[in-house]
Amino acid sequence: MTGAWFNGHSMVGALECVLVCSPRTAGWNQPERAARWRELGFLHPPDFSTAQAQHEEMCRQLEAAGAEVVEAPPAVDLSLDAVYAHDALLPTDFGLIVMHPGKPNRVSEGKHQAFLCSRLGVFGPGWLLDPSQLTPGLDVLGPAMQVKIVPPGTTEAGDMVWLREKTLLIGHGYRTNAAGIKQMRNLLAPMGVEVLSAPLPYGPGPSACLHLMSLISLLDEQTALVDLSWLAVETVELLRARGYRFIEIEPSERDTLACNVLSLGRKRLLALEENQKTNEKLRQAGFDVRTFPGSELCLNGSGGPTCLTRPLRRGE
Repeated sequence: MTGAWFNGHSMVGALECVLVCSPRTAGWNQPERAARWRELGFLHPPDFSTAQAQHEEMCRQLEAAGAEVVEAPPAVDLSLDAVYAHDALLPTDFGLIVMHPGKPNRVSEGKHQAFLCSRLGVFGPGWLLDPSQLTPGLDVLGPAMQVKIVPPGTTEAGDMVWLREKTLLIGHGYRTNAAGIKQMRNLLAPMGVEVLSAPLPYGPGPSACLHLMSLISLLDEQTALVDLSWLAVETVELLRARGYRFIEIEPSERDTLACNVLSLGRKRLLALEENQKTNEKLRQAGFDVRTFPGSELCLNGSGGPTCLTRPLRRGE
């Protein structure tokens, strides 16, 4: 890891460092892990070689855009879902917040990612808030002062969108509950961060992966790609009141994760090549859209480019 940590609250700054977890690291090539595909909500048994090749192409695209790509460490308690590296941590300008996922098999991911970040030194001296000021019940982990969300709170970073440097919108659904949002609010309020809650629809039900970022991807400071018909009215009104203009996905591409697009900064986006109609809308709106195939890596486990990447550092 090189350079200083900064701009942790941006979703759209130039991506400079990103954490990923390859299918190999997540154990897609291990029969005992792959055998759990059905209980984890995958569509079919994982095809490791195809998924790994697609992941490597994604990493090439990230590096071509100027990002340093860091691979997560392997661990015996990871599952197939670990490939979707975004959800386990929320980096902030004050330090790391380790999530407590609503999907039980994912609970261990945060500690492994946090340990790696500590070794990389990406967060400098650590959490800047005096631990004595933290809400009772929150765990402070290790010398880097990483803060951990604890039961009964559940949180996944795929439900968290920074609207502005001091405004965090959190989706309230099956993966992030009211207790988790309360912990996040209590934790960030002393730092001057406003935490807002956005209700999520029932959608495919509790076993499916529906995050706030399944329905919104910020493209730049004023533009959001949205699955408009699935957003709650209050969320739509909130975004519009804050000046966002919308680009709507092609509805026929909802099931191929058209709304799941990663901003690389400077009007550059990373999207799935399967979503040609939505990608063309983005190009017509002035964005430089880079793509990679996600037929196995993304669609099988319902996680697109944002899910596969945990940005650690963004520039201007």
